[in-house]
Amino acid sequence: MPNRPSSTFPPAVSRRQMLARCSTGFGGLALSALFPRLRAGAPDGTRKPDFPQRAKSVIFLFMSGGVSQVDSFDPKPRLEKDAGKPMPGKVQPTMFNDVGGIMPSPWTFGRYGESGIHVSELFPHIATCADDLCIIRSMTSKGNEHAQANYFIHTGHPFLGHPSAGAWTTYGLGSESEDLPGFVVLASGGIPLGGVGIYGNGFLPAVHQASFLYPEEAEALNNIRPADPDSLQRKKLSLIHALDRQYAPEGDAAPAIEAAIRNYETAYRMQAAVPDLLDLSGESEATRRLYGMDSEHPETAAYGRECLLARRLVERGVRFVELTCLMRPSVPGQVGNPWDQHSELVDGHTDMALQVDQPIAGLLKDLKARGLLDETLVIWAGEFGRTPFAQGKDGRDHNPFGFSVWLAGGGSRAGSVYGATDEYGYHVAENPMSVYDLWATVLRLLGVDHERLTYRFGGRDVRLSDVFGRVVEDLCA
Repeated sequence: MPNRPSSTFPPAVSRRQMLARCSTGFGGLALSALFPRLRAGAPDGTRKPDFPQRAKSVIFLFMSGGVSQVDSFDPKPRLEKDAGKPMPGKVQPTMFNDVGGIMPSPWTFGRYGESGIHVSELFPHIATCADDLCIIRSMTSKGNEHAQANYFIHTGHPFLGHPSAGAWTTYGLGSESEDLPGFVVLASGGIPLGGVGIYGNGFLPAVHQASFLYPEEAEALNNIRPADPDSLQRKKLSLIHALDRQYAPEGDAAPAIEAAIRNYETAYRMQAAVPDLLDLSGESEATRRLYGMDSEHPETAAYGRECLLARRLVERGVRFVELTCLMRPSVPGQVGNPWDQHSELVDGHTDMALQVDQPIAGLLKDLKARGLLDETLVIWAGEFGRTPFAQGKDGRDHNPFGFSVWLAGGGSRAGSVYGATDEYGYHVAENPMSVYDLWATVLRLLGVDHERLTYRFGGRDVRLSDVFGRVVEDLCA
């Protein structure tokens, strides 16, 4: 059975076949402007959604390391009442099994906006956007270790080899950008534990894997100039195409060759698109301040640049953008999991909230002011939460049994709270939600039927939501 969606999309002529039949090779790529549905990043062009699209793009703000739900978006007064006492009931095994007493949040919560949503004082800027948030307090994970949980929340599987949600998204919808990849990771921060495989294409064509941009290298990238003139580059690409055809004769699917050709094309166009993307000289000082790029804290300014570039990417039609958190300056070795505070919770969560709070609020406000929030789905999530009891003296261990994530824009239900944990914030008590449910709902907001977005691999039609996912209608406006 061919490696393409089993029932979702009609057959179409591949780009390689079109080029071969037209006998123009890469020298005729200028014709692509006449064929707007032949977009970079999709197997056969952009796809028609299965449902009316609420969101056109996704911005995934991944808080690697695991944010504590009881210190951010899920207040639990019972922790204050029972401070220092042993947890009642069974305590599940933790990473380090250094279980202390019940630990109340060091931060206070307030109600914000007309919705009255509770937000911790850790996030004063995000709190001002409360009426745009759709908070999920009943998220669960199958992973209790960073690398395993990072793979799980990105791919639905706790190990290497399956496509990331960004890859599935571009596979299902393609990209509206002709000059940039459909799936981009802004990688100023360290890659989360588990490595670049969490952004991989798995068994999907290679064109769907993430492309990495490093915003701090903007000056160097802006100075990139091709060594060869355009005409010579085109001749080289035409030669590569001719050589590729020897390994992929007409009628042969040759997905690897197809992906290579598309990647060459995208790289060619990115020479002009990336410097323009990274050139922030046209952004106003007010916009820079909104994102915190004038902050005295370098990490805040750097994350603000990532958030601003995320907005610029979705403006240019990029389908899926993921941001990485920077390491804490006081813990330089903690690359990839900077929210992971097994000790010194106050110092660690304070540092990380300072890094991301203003930039994220700036992103939400800027998207809204430009009319982009309605069509851009913003996702804020870590790989799991943290325990309501202490690890040792002043830390919290991993907790996959009930934690908080939130959505904003893109057709999500603004100013709402879904699900609940128990009175200690330990286990889900109401409306449990899985990673499969999250991505099924995200795909629905993007206009894609998660049950039809499949790929034949290993003898079955694999999908991002596996066989468990369901669309949570209560999260949709």
